[in-house]
Amino acid sequence: MAHRYFIIYKPYNMVSQFISPDKGKVKLLGDLDFSFPEGTHAIGRLDNHSEGLLLLTTNQNVTRLLFEGARPHQRTYLVRAKGHMLPETLQRLQNGVAIRISRDMHYVAVPHRVTIVPKPEGMLARPSEPPEKAPHTWLLITLTEGKYHQVRKMVGAVKHRCQRLIRVSIEDMELGDMQPGEVRELEESVFFDRLKIVTDL
Repeated sequence: MAHRYFIIYKPYNMVSQFISPDKGKVKLLGDLDFSFPEGTHAIGRLDNHSEGLLLLTTNQNVTRLLFEGARPHQRTYLVRAKGHMLPETLQRLQNGVAIRISRDMHYVAVPHRVTIVPKPEGMLARPSEPPEKAPHTWLLITLTEGKYHQVRKMVGAVKHRCQRLIRVSIEDMELGDMQPGEVRELEESVFFDRLKIVTDL
């Protein structure tokens, strides 16, 4: 049976899994209005308070091909940071900042790219998002690393708080005009081409 491939806009306040010991307390991928085939799982993850592009498939080998290959893959996030970010603070972020990855270990996180951007047109406010008039800065951050909560920790390291975090792309796979909760199925060839991975399957 052929494998199937999906992209979704994972909503805020939903975990990146179909099963959870906290079932009933959190929203799961199975709560989306879509009938996924048996064996579907998420490739990578977005935490409960993050939203945006999430990949799903029935192919168990894709995680290895995408995240464990020799070539790092770019992931881009749209971030609303609390307060107005100064140019010198942006420069610090671009140059790399130390973040804690365990109780006794720090890591210098160097992004591939960080820019200040305007709020995308047509983007709806999240129900719990601070009001638009409150001081804030929108950032576009591209990483080739994937440390735990890396984007939030990087923004926090320069004394700003991440108020909203949306993954907008992985390589050439883009969220585009998708809306929270939306699911799209892709052909295998398109899925692999947009992610720039070579399969040996």
